[in-house]
Amino acid sequence: MGCEPPQRLVRALGEMYGDATAADWLDRLPALTERAVGAAGPDLAVERVAAPGGRSALVLLVRRADGTPAALKIAPPPAEPERERAALAHWNGWGAVKPLEPDAELSGSGALLLERLHHEVSLRSLPEAKALLEAAGTLRRLWVEPPAGHPFETVAERTGRQAGAMRAAAEADPALAPLVEAALAARTELVAASPELLLLHGNFRQSKVLAGERAPWLTVGPEPLVGERAYDLARLVRDRAEDLVASPGGGATARRRVKKLAESLEVDQARLHGWTLFRAVESGTRALTEGRRQMGEVNLEFAGWL
Repeated sequence: MGCEPPQRLVRALGEMYGDATAADWLDRLPALTERAVGAAGPDLAVERVAAPGGRSALVLLVRRADGTPAALKIAPPPAEPERERAALAHWNGWGAVKPLEPDAELSGSGALLLERLHHEVSLRSLPEAKALLEAAGTLRRLWVEPPAGHPFETVAERTGRQAGAMRAAAEADPALAPLVEAALAARTELVAASPELLLLHGNFRQSKVLAGERAPWLTVGPEPLVGERAYDLARLVRDRAEDLVASPGGGATARRRVKKLAESLEVDQARLHGWTLFRAVESGTRALTEGRRQMGEVNLEFAGWL
């Protein structure tokens, strides 16, 4: 079909899942793509691959038989596309990209047919203050009661799995131990008394919010789970961390951001601070493990400010 995956995706899959697992899925990708295009509806026309694209899935820009533009997203099993499908169906376009029919035909295939957004225009194209304002408004819409019998893991479950990898990173590099210990202590206290159980995006940041036609800004790429709002907001606090690290007064700016976002979204500031610390250390240690040293160091420096 000629749908070559972008190099950004190829590199990211190797970092996240290992070269062998990534290569196996990429070898099967042409067949998976052909099957997904056939299941997504009659006479679906493939226009091109969205490039540079994301780090977790191949996205094809397609057009349906009636001329409607759409996007066909094909993800490997570790990305849990069925959970993404369930979350997007529950939001049904409220603050998020809207899934298109036929859902039944694509279910279980690792593919999702979605409304097409402007993939080249994210909130990162806006000045920082405006981007944070729009991001906060978008994120607020996503925080709803999860559906009955939902398939999503909890914040406690996800962070419990991550804690093991963080401990292993600290054992391999004792210099990481103080930050890892502080992050794990914060997590222990936070999960002991979680105040709410809402559907969360799970990986919300400015680059996950794209310009749309139906609404000015809509989020994509959830890694859904259920838990408290402070956990979801914590990733947004760290947005553009590389800019903060490179600027004077970055630490003070980061701490002000925690306070400002907590107040604007009525989230407990201490809980947001704790989850921001945990998520920054988790992201930093994971990046180092995957060989992304620069990103790892940026996240850990940010964590040190907290």
